[in-house]
Amino acid sequence: MVQLQFQEILSQLNQMDVEELHQLNQAIQKCLATKQKTTNQTAFHQALLNSGLVKQIKRPSHLTVNPQQLIQVEGKPISETIVEERC
Repeated sequence: MVQLQFQEILSQLNQMDVEELHQLNQAIQKCLATKQKTTNQTAFHQALLNSGLVKQIKRPSHLTVNPQQLIQVEGKPISETIVEERC
């Protein structure tokens, strides 16, 4: 099945113009860079685990942070209040 999809993609390449091929190339390069980074990171983590330097790999905390909601405040801006209090 994968080979059939690959052949179909190759046949579609012949129908693309130069600009589309450049865009496709950029998308492929970006995808390859992401996959390579992930592969390298996974290998690094596995090496740390195998060497015994770490017992587990935790997920970065910035991935689990919930976005904060902005609120509307009435009155003058807080920056003006701060400037006034400093004078």
